[in-house]
Amino acid sequence: LGNKGLLGTILPGVDIVFHLVSTTVPQSSNESPVFDIQSNLIDTIGLLDACVACGVKKVIFFSSGGTVYGIPRAVPVSEDHPTEPISSYGIVKLAIEKYLHLYNRLYSLPYTILRPSNPFGVRQNPSGPQGAAAVFLGRVAQGLPIVVWGDGEIVRDYIEIHDLVRAAILSAETTAKSQVFNIGSGQGTSINTLIDIIRSVVDKPVTKMHLPARPFDVPSVVLDISRAQAELKWKPQASLEDGIARTWEWMKSVE
Repeated sequence: LGNKGLLGTILPGVDIVFHLVSTTVPQSSNESPVFDIQSNLIDTIGLLDACVACGVKKVIFFSSGGTVYGIPRAVPVSEDHPTEPISSYGIVKLAIEKYLHLYNRLYSLPYTILRPSNPFGVRQNPSGPQGAAAVFLGRVAQGLPIVVWGDGEIVRDYIEIHDLVRAAILSAETTAKSQVFNIGSGQGTSINTLIDIIRSVVDKPVTKMHLPARPFDVPSVVLDISRAQAELKWKPQASLEDGIARTWEWMKSVE
């Protein structure tokens, strides 16, 4: 992302740029906000400059359907909900959204912002720093207990990766009235319920251990996806249970 020379080489002739890069997660972003800003916000502005210079026709930016909103005042959370992030990660995502709006005004660079909920599915890194579904399945595969921060009652909105990819493609192909879309299942699932679903799918023992709650974890986030349904003609197709089962089968195949 920060290699301006390389961007200048690969972007000419490119119609659409999908920007999914992030060098941080919420926890690590709060540990070093300066690194978060330098490696994500500043380098993204360099990418936008390169897109303008190379005549890119549209930028699709993957923001965050949880962290940009902060602690929701009500659920489900619509795109018009106040944005009050409680992590540097969310602040930087929101700042990039604002710069996209600015570059649209200054240079007529078209863009669409997707705010995904919690993506999961095949090929997700089971040893990564985030992604509860894959990380939990990865620990089960290794015979390790699932680590739960707090009491396990925080609620998240899980979206299977194939549904998210379809939304990204539709956002690239569709001229919509809006420029910001929540992409999620529209349903909330607690960590404890997620573990129960995993327990019903896998063929290994499932245990868990609790650690103290983390200050950057929002208690509950469920996205209102009605705008994407109406304007992108998109809706999620995979159930959480089916998605977990597919992810588990993939994970066993690569052990």
